[in-house]
Amino acid sequence: MNLDEPVSKVLVLDDCPVHKEALKRFCDENHLVGVKVGKNRLPSVLRSNIDLGAVLFAESYGGSPEASAELAVRINAVRPELPIIMRRDHDPSMDGLPESLRRVICAAYVAHDMAPLRRVIDEYIFSLDYPNALVRGIAEMTQAILGDVFKDLTITCDTPYIVRDRIIFGEVFSLIPLESAWCRGYMTMQAEEAPILELLDRYRMTGNAPDGEADFRDLNSVLGEVTNLVWGSFKNRYAGDAHAWQRSDVQVPLLVNHKHKYISFGSGNPQLCFMYWLRDPQSGRAVRLHQRFVFSLNWSPEDFTEVTGDVGAMVAAGELDLF
Repeated sequence: MNLDEPVSKVLVLDDCPVHKEALKRFCDENHLVGVKVGKNRLPSVLRSNIDLGAVLFAESYGGSPEASAELAVRINAVRPELPIIMRRDHDPSMDGLPESLRRVICAAYVAHDMAPLRRVIDEYIFSLDYPNALVRGIAEMTQAILGDVFKDLTITCDTPYIVRDRIIFGEVFSLIPLESAWCRGYMTMQAEEAPILELLDRYRMTGNAPDGEADFRDLNSVLGEVTNLVWGSFKNRYAGDAHAWQRSDVQVPLLVNHKHKYISFGSGNPQLCFMYWLRDPQSGRAVRLHQRFVFSLNWSPEDFTEVTGDVGAMVAAGELDLF
């Protein structure tokens, strides 16, 4: 696991066996994780909580130009925030494509020249430069805080990843603004309700619920505590000069559609994501906690600074207070 270099999952809709190895090599070299799905399961996968950065789509994937165009239009309708990049059989331009397809494809390339694909990946997915110290630091301090809150569990973090979609994972969602001299945006923590409630019940972390069972209020309290502690740690480690960011008052509205589990932060910037596993060492049961950062209001990584310190020791000593 590498906590310095974020990756991004891309949906590969390309059945060409000749191109398979070249595409796999491209993904490995460009911090991409390719995932495939059967055509019959594509609609359900697109409507699921799978995090994606882009769709790599072969011109012949639908079986005919008309069928491919129809499929690409459907993908765009379900996940319009995802860039669809088409591998064409011969022409690297978008000339000759149906108008409906041209409207939803962001770029095209051919198998013998992957340079355009790399440029598009850099533009749409890895458009923000995340300092290695920031990526690793977020993971380390969040793991330390989770380990302090969930003392009997083993806390691990998957490789950080970048997404362009706007989906919400699970039913429980916390959000807190991030304000510093070099960035402004939001952090979210997202979880499925039932697994966390079971975890709270097993470890008797709260006794306020009827019959000793945890309810959604207890879950809200724990998630709120974790969110506040992570923001406190972020502020102490990365915020820098508080007066510098207080001079900026630019805001954009957030938009949430609960039915479609969708949230927009008013920006097309990709999101930096972390997924933590809270695992019971005795039973092996584990629950997931998703953390996302979107720097939608200001992003100046060239001004990034870090106040070094032992975050785990600060948490254990109670130096990070709720506020």
